Amino acid sequence: MNPLPRDIQGVLFDLDGTLLDSAPDLYAALLVQCAEEAVDAPPYPPVRQVVSRGARAVLRCAFGGRGETALEALVPRYLQLYQQLMAQQTVAFEGVDDLLGRIEAGGLRWGIVTNKAAFLTDELVRRIGWAERASAVVSGDTLPVKKPDPAPVMLACARSALTPGNTLFVGDDRRDIQAGAAAGLYTVAVTWGYLDGGDPHTWGADIVLDHPAELARLLRLESTVA
Repeated sequence: MNPLPRDIQGVLFDLDGTLLDSAPDLYAALLVQCAEEAVDAPPYPPVRQVVSRGARAVLRCAFGGRGETALEALVPRYLQLYQQLMAQQTVAFEGVDDLLGRIEAGGLRWGIVTNKAAFLTDELVRRIGWAERASAVVSGDTLPVKKPDPAPVMLACARSALTPGNTLFVGDDRRDIQAGAAAGLYTVAVTWGYLDGGDPHTWGADIVLDHPAELARLLRLESTVA
């Protein structure tokens, strides 16, 4: 664990696997597509593990044997299905809503940096009810590059008027930690997300946390519950 910087101004988060458990809807879309293609659906656990890597990784769980060209052709339909099902089963991870409330009550800003495409990100954030609360939402196609490149994180800092050295970046994937560190933020790896089969303790994060409440305590944020 590295010491927390002084005068923290805000927190940037990855979206899927960090703030939101969106895997059930991503899996539901895959089930529909498997039925359409008359293919046996894979079990949920291996799909959940790779959802942070995007649509192609999810599709590969069911259609990997068809080859990359055929798999690429399935992507538009999968995204269409997911957009239809999005937010039906997706929920914030336990403790996240309380954490965001504490951040806001403490006068800090929070934003989102995700590799998810903007047309999906913006709709999901709106459906969850966070569109007016997040200080910035940077998606995977907002810039020509995405995480682990630091540029999206730096853009979120700029849009939120946050100084990188006084800001945390929180994520459940090695790419989050790489991007946050390269952008000069204090990096927080979390164990409650999808992890992409990795061990957060090996990613070089400044700290590893097991529950959103631990981040609230780290930031010395008071409970918003009377």
